[in-house]
Amino acid sequence: MKLTITSFALFWLLLPNLRADDGYRLWLKYDKITNASILTSYQQQIQSVWLSGNNPTDQVIQKELDVALSGLLDRKIPWRKELENHQLIITTKGIGSFAADQGLRTMTDRLSPEGFFIRQVTLEGKSVILVMGNDPVGTLYGVFHFLRLIQMQQDIRDLAIEEHPRLKIRMLDHWDNLDRTVERGYAGFSIWDWHRLPDYMDPRYLDYARANASIGINGAALTNVNANHLILRPDYLDKVKALADLFRPYGIKVYLTARFSAPVELGNLETADPLDPRVQQWWKNKVTEIYTRIPDFGGFLVKANSEGQPGPQNYHRSHAEGANLLADALAPHGGIVIWRAFVYSNETPDDRAKQAYQEFVPLDGSFRPNVMIQVKNGPIDFQPREPFHPLFGAMPNTPLMMEFQITQEYLGQGTHLVYLGSMWQEVLKSDTYAHGAGSTVTQTLKESPDSQLTGMAGVANIGTDRNWTGHLFGQANWYAFGRLCWDPDRSADAIAGEWIRQTFSNQSLVVATIQQMMMASREYCVDYMTPLGLAHLMATGHHYGPGPWVNNLSRADWNPTYYHRADSAGIGFDRTAAGSNALEQYAKPVRQLFESRETCPEALLLWFHHLSWQDRLKSGQTLWEALCHHYDLGVSGVKSLADQWVGLHELIDPELYDHVRMMLNIQRKESVWWRDASLSYWQSVNGLDLPAGVTAPEFTLNYYKSLSFPYAPGIRPRW
Repeated sequence: MKLTITSFALFWLLLPNLRADDGYRLWLKYDKITNASILTSYQQQIQSVWLSGNNPTDQVIQKELDVALSGLLDRKIPWRKELENHQLIITTKGIGSFAADQGLRTMTDRLSPEGFFIRQVTLEGKSVILVMGNDPVGTLYGVFHFLRLIQMQQDIRDLAIEEHPRLKIRMLDHWDNLDRTVERGYAGFSIWDWHRLPDYMDPRYLDYARANASIGINGAALTNVNANHLILRPDYLDKVKALADLFRPYGIKVYLTARFSAPVELGNLETADPLDPRVQQWWKNKVTEIYTRIPDFGGFLVKANSEGQPGPQNYHRSHAEGANLLADALAPHGGIVIWRAFVYSNETPDDRAKQAYQEFVPLDGSFRPNVMIQVKNGPIDFQPREPFHPLFGAMPNTPLMMEFQITQEYLGQGTHLVYLGSMWQEVLKSDTYAHGAGSTVTQTLKESPDSQLTGMAGVANIGTDRNWTGHLFGQANWYAFGRLCWDPDRSADAIAGEWIRQTFSNQSLVVATIQQMMMASREYCVDYMTPLGLAHLMATGHHYGPGPWVNNLSRADWNPTYYHRADSAGIGFDRTAAGSNALEQYAKPVRQLFESRETCPEALLLWFHHLSWQDRLKSGQTLWEALCHHYDLGVSGVKSLADQWVGLHELIDPELYDHVRMMLNIQRKESVWWRDASLSYWQSVNGLDLPAGVTAPEFTLNYYKSLSFPYAPGIRPRW
């Protein structure tokens, strides 16, 4: 066959559709529905589309619907302006004649700005499906919700859906550096090509915006919290503007991380003291410069006086004085400051878990109204399991923002299948008892002094890998984060089901099997990494693999030995009144639950208590026996994940299947490594034999200690 230039070009255009799935399309695949009866039903119900507006967001909606409906329904759906039966009508309140209908007006009046409803209604005698938002972005969210229903092959007859985001700020925090490295990134380099911006706009930026809008994310902090002052330079602000302009129709605001010492590094001042009038004026000028370029700029995210980052304490000022400096500059433009509570002093405290509470609670009520405090989910550092952070519920006069980590720094990095939806749900449902029973972490997030300042942030796991997240199942955590931002009370199990149906298949066996795998995966990870409330046992620097023996770092609280406190007699960190008394920072009912060994959940036992190796647990096992048992459970759990995956070989895309199969093989080997290295070390400390039935480590402790990973991904750059 002789290929002409035209036919050759067409061949390459069609090639992506002929290949196996590489994961690039995320959960927005829009492939033809293969169930003939369902397809026919949808085709009968959606025979034309009416879009009432023509603003930039409406144009985005039209493009998305064109691609989605033609793909899912296997036909081109015409756009019409006359009212017809079986029509999909997309409109925003105040646009078109539909909003004048009394019944519709009642519904739209109770919608939040980003809310939407989807209803089967009769207009002028015509039966139509109406998607309406209170503003264009709300309408966009409604369109994505409707397309999700079709992707999951749900019944769209007689729809009566009304949705509102429960949190106002729903953002990704990119720990991306200007040189395109990503701190704690396991999916390649940063997608932001700062060198070629603003003139070259990678098509991936548009797909990034689509993906985030589809799950309700409305903000992105583009740069690392270990900030670089150059991002505030005029040429870099022009690059940021290009991204902001592209994201705007999708309802996404950009935020930047502000380096506190920027007035010195960029402004040639000799000080960055927040009370110095010259410093205050410098920030006001810089903020005006930003808003001239980006009128809807979100604001600054700040890490200060933590891990070497400069901050107000360098000048003997408080966190409030530092945050208020920036807040005053942003306030006239409607911007906010998000000030991170992840702090610890240069001097090692008696318990690092206490420090954020000690520094911030005395400042409650002293921050400007446009300041939020961003608090990690637990009091240490994104561990596989932690109790909820005691700051939640402890600062009633200051808006708090949840910070989760989507990238799996301490949860297998880029090679382990660990679904984080269940972990985040565990935290969000925890009862703080701040105002009596029922004061869950979710509730404290909603109870902001300013109803507009509620939010959740997630440290992004996105990179230049073709499938965005390195491990395909990392996509599930990105997806789950967005869905939980929209509604923190949503079931993690249900969210997993949504992602599976849009990513793999609607076949019941596929959905049930993968859902079971996902919901079990986090507990398996905890078991082979940090069972019974242990924490921070990872190796130095890269945090890849086990290192419970590390004790030679310059700060005591950088060493795993600081956290497990194991010796020949026992193991665990005593945080009761007899120890560090960190429990004092929790409300009385929480304190009473955790301070008693009898009532403390075994999953957090060694977080709050130092026990003898021979102490008996509720199971009747000694602590040592239980610890060994959990390590074995984690390893056998990963094997079960791999076995379950094999059973899906003929049911899902072969490229996706092989990708996950290889990753599960890595995870199986690394779970054994975690178990064997940990048990070897614990035995070296306690001198105890392994319980009957527990597999002995394959190598000596010295072998595990000798392992080196100088180029493990995600290592923090050293400037």
